[in-house]
Amino acid sequence: MKPLSPTGGFIYTYAYHQDEKDLCQLEMRAFFGTDTGGKVIKSSRGIAPGRSPFIKERIELLFEGAEFADIVKQAEKLDMENSTFKVIFPKINGLDAAEQVDFEEKRDMERQIGFVIKGKADVHNPDIIFGLIPFDGRWHFGIYQLSESVWFKHQQKPREYSTALSTKTARAIANIAVPEPTGFKAIDPCCGIGTVLVEALSMGIDIVGRDINPLVVDGSRENIAHFGLSGSVDLGAIADITEQYDVAIIDMPYNLYTHATPDEQQEILKHALPVTEKLLVVTIDPIDHMIENAGFTITDRCIAKKSLFLREILVCEKTEMPHFSNQEFQKNQIKARP
Repeated sequence: MKPLSPTGGFIYTYAYHQDEKDLCQLEMRAFFGTDTGGKVIKSSRGIAPGRSPFIKERIELLFEGAEFADIVKQAEKLDMENSTFKVIFPKINGLDAAEQVDFEEKRDMERQIGFVIKGKADVHNPDIIFGLIPFDGRWHFGIYQLSESVWFKHQQKPREYSTALSTKTARAIANIAVPEPTGFKAIDPCCGIGTVLVEALSMGIDIVGRDINPLVVDGSRENIAHFGLSGSVDLGAIADITEQYDVAIIDMPYNLYTHATPDEQQEILKHALPVTEKLLVVTIDPIDHMIENAGFTITDRCIAKKSLFLREILVCEKTEMPHFSNQEFQKNQIKARP
């Protein structure tokens, strides 16, 4: 097969429940800088479809055209030599009425394109799958990849509790916190039984965990090892952290094993300030004032639902102020007390 020449563009299709729309759109904004009310988005950024719990499939674009005939004409230039291929027109929810195509017409379009491509078609086990999608008034064609629901495999953990984040939500949170893992260091200083850690580590994110409760620290380590992952989880308070991180993910403690009072929540946030420039907070309580008091500014947010249980996800950046270490921060706090 001769090398294919992608254009540098991608089409992503999404699948989510209405309750998940806000969280999905927040993840979209983290990945692509924008979101959409529909379930298709086009971007120049390449995201492995298995990273997102909401991305259904991805097409790496080879070419596009104003009319379907333009796609057929360009497909004539594809030479698969001795490689096998398959052409599919994916089922997409949320397309505009003008872009809806019935089942028989889809199959006919697949046959027309497959007929002009040089090579051997194989509908059962092709070397490569091509995808065709109408979007935003144009036709798009490229290399098709179906997402793998990695998060689904992490649902059955040896250690679990009922108020923990779902694996789907945890994976989205990890993506929102670290949309581009390369060279990025993250910490989950209130990691609980490690739901976010498992999802982040499975995506190659450089993240460490920490918690003040030895029982959940043991549970987190067991869960990470259960899925064949490698990650560090330390026992200790956020106040004792001395290293710097690009982002901290704080799921505010509110379960049977570890519960934080409002004063303790405020302290957690304040101790995050000298540790990180970016902060992602998960909370069941309204804490905008705490975020501001801690020295951070909320830049984006959404509501995540789990049955009748609502969580708010807050993306925060450090408010401009002089930098100092956690130990210096504690000294300043003591000096500031009346």
